[in-house]
Amino acid sequence: MTEVRILFEDGGLLVVDKPPGVPVIPGRDGGASLRDMLEARRGQKIFVVHRLDRDTSGALVFALDAQTHRSLSVAFETGKVRKRYLAWVEGRLDEPRLVDAPLIAARKGRMRVARPDEPDAKPSRTRVRPVESFDRATLVEAEPLTGRTHQIRVHLLSLGHPLLLDHQYGREQPVTEKDLGGEGDAPVLARTPLHAARVEWPALPGVAARAVDAPLPADMARTRELLRLTPR
Repeated sequence: MTEVRILFEDGGLLVVDKPPGVPVIPGRDGGASLRDMLEARRGQKIFVVHRLDRDTSGALVFALDAQTHRSLSVAFETGKVRKRYLAWVEGRLDEPRLVDAPLIAARKGRMRVARPDEPDAKPSRTRVRPVESFDRATLVEAEPLTGRTHQIRVHLLSLGHPLLLDHQYGREQPVTEKDLGGEGDAPVLARTPLHAARVEWPALPGVAARAVDAPLPADMARTRELLRLTPR
């Protein structure tokens, strides 16, 4: 069973550090989900409050009872929960940006930036800030101000800085040591390098205000180590 780190637990609320490659709920392949793992480990029902894509890692909130689930679900749906992600993107990004670009559904489950005349477009905004910049890649913090599917990935692509690896919106092959300035062919990134680094909610009925951080995962930290070895 995949080891899942508990980041925070209090009363009816649980925050875990989701490993990449594990779905939050069961998928079509019938494999074990993160919810299944937690329910088996704890011997109780776990309520899903929000989701992260299968390959995304980081802070994920669950509820342990129905009342907490209602409070948290309403807070997420009404934009009262603040989320910050870390992502490795292509190229050098040196200045903060606010991406205000409506999104619309595209083919094969993808999203894209809408044209001005498309009535089904959904308003979408993401605040992007460089954390550490290199010629090959930049570690950015992305804060979604709306909650659209694939919002961060598509908005970063619209800036000309797609994720270093993204099978739906960019490069499909694993990123190797050589790609990052090293000498070996060993893969460093084999999934979309997107990490839910912080989740923060206000005081809610039955829930105290709190911010919870998830540490940078090993593959994204290794990417930084390699890039730091080469001139900027």
